[in-house]
Amino acid sequence: MAAFLRSSFLSAEEVFSGCLLVAGDLQPPRGSGGSHHGSNSDPLMSPDYASISYTCNGSVDIRGNPASKNHTGKWRACYSILGGEFCGALAYYGVGTNLVSYLTKVQQQSNVAAASNIASWQGTCYLSPLLGAFLADSYWGRHRTIVISLTTFTIGMILLTLSAIAPASIHPVVISLQHALPFLGLFLTALGLGGIWPCVPTFGADQFDDTDGAEKVQKEIYYNWYYFAVNGGFFFASTVLVWVQDNCGWGLGFGIPTLFSVIGIIGFLASMKLYRYQKPGGSALTRICQVVVAMTRKINVDVPNDSSLLYEIPGKESAIVGSRKLMHTDGLSFFDRAATITSSDEKFLDSPNPWKLCTVTQVEELKVLARMLPVLLAGIIFNTAEAFFPLFIEQGEVMDNRIDSFLIPPASLTAFNCLCIIILAPLYNKVLMPMVSRITGTKRGLSELQRIGVGMVFAILSLFSAAIVEMVRLDIAKKKDLVSQSALVPMNILWQAPQYFFVGVAKVFSVVGFIEFAYEQSPDAMRSLCQACSLIMVTLGSYLVSVMLKFINSITEGSGSHGWIPVNLNEGRLDQLFWLMAGLHLLNLLAFTYCAMRYKRKIAT
Repeated sequence: MAAFLRSSFLSAEEVFSGCLLVAGDLQPPRGSGGSHHGSNSDPLMSPDYASISYTCNGSVDIRGNPASKNHTGKWRACYSILGGEFCGALAYYGVGTNLVSYLTKVQQQSNVAAASNIASWQGTCYLSPLLGAFLADSYWGRHRTIVISLTTFTIGMILLTLSAIAPASIHPVVISLQHALPFLGLFLTALGLGGIWPCVPTFGADQFDDTDGAEKVQKEIYYNWYYFAVNGGFFFASTVLVWVQDNCGWGLGFGIPTLFSVIGIIGFLASMKLYRYQKPGGSALTRICQVVVAMTRKINVDVPNDSSLLYEIPGKESAIVGSRKLMHTDGLSFFDRAATITSSDEKFLDSPNPWKLCTVTQVEELKVLARMLPVLLAGIIFNTAEAFFPLFIEQGEVMDNRIDSFLIPPASLTAFNCLCIIILAPLYNKVLMPMVSRITGTKRGLSELQRIGVGMVFAILSLFSAAIVEMVRLDIAKKKDLVSQSALVPMNILWQAPQYFFVGVAKVFSVVGFIEFAYEQSPDAMRSLCQACSLIMVTLGSYLVSVMLKFINSITEGSGSHGWIPVNLNEGRLDQLFWLMAGLHLLNLLAFTYCAMRYKRKIAT
């Protein structure tokens, strides 16, 4: 399989960018000499060519030929991508949603240790996409990266399932398999997610041609359906799978998501002929370093006032494979030194040394990343809201979870978060966007940045709600004389529903907004990498929560105090933690608003 995938990209010809191909202005791909790797005739020269239209964004089909608009891509290709994402999301959330219960009840970890370990695991899940995105953009391409990552993730799921069914009698054998396997399985799942998360949304968006107005509109709809698929898997995991894990055992509870992971791989591979592929553009890290080195070498060189004097290769195509040219923008002019032509550069303009002279497009790539960074950094605090879910669950475990004769597992309340997303994501384009369009006067309703800002407001409301619920719960515990007892407080667990609901609304706006922002505003050859950078903000948010929990617990314990997050939450002050985070989110919203108002969008030719 690896050899087949490799050949599908090694045989790919450079394809056209710019206007739609028609028979009248057909030219063979550059460097092909009019033939296709030894073929007697170019596939584009067939008699049926005149009746076929091709994409204009450089995408190719599985054979490496320019992708046909009639036979590849669009929704026909996205069905298997979205289906695979549903299965993958179900598998991931099938583990992560109720992992706190597995660690505390099966692995016998404390509340603080379990919450901290989960936050660290989630952070690792969102850190590994840097590696996956780099390999996808630079060498493997998105499709091959997804296949390898799905396989790695599934192996991790299998190990995690084995850890749940390993009998206690084997504990003395060398090492405790029941303790070693879950950590190895969790590591492999995190490693596998590194290629899945940054590549699946971008690979799906690649199925729509940016240069075609109708397909571009469909791509904007795709982002919402992508997030719908993610949360469809989340909903199934947080309801059915959580119930199975609590009532039928962890072997079956982990085995079901493992099966879905296998189904996801099969479905994804079944539609390979329908996909549109983007060729990897070479190392983005190398190009960034080249700009920095070239700029440093010319630290004393003045940048010309006329941007047309800066270096750029002639023609419509960019020097970077898989990327359109970027127009020069004002601001961050110190980077422009890398594209400033000096007297020593003029001798080698036909083949300049990229460590001494870079193209305008290459310089603009770095400018785009620099402008995107402050926006993405605002995602760190925003993503702490979801990283607090383990504490939401622990809060629910000391509340009354009975509805008549039915017991609601505390982790199942994440279903309110899912239901909100499942309902709002499909309705966003049909209902919300037209309503907002009437207010804003723009066709899209909200830009990516406006959408992110709205989500941040709802994240603050979620923490407000959680703090108020905890204040009331502690007050009831005090009145019922339950403070010193690790007992359930007679307050119905459904009072937690609003805090989960608000997080759901926040994610519909902000998470989809970040996905769209990372794809639309990133350089063409760095889309997976920029998607990974947006995920890194989730990583940093999770690590921030992990560090904060340990730090706050250490400084609030002692001197007769049980701390804010003790084993017996009735003795704690979890409400103060929620108020603290709400204040941080408010400050973050103000900082984001300032950055968004000053943001300068990229201009592609």
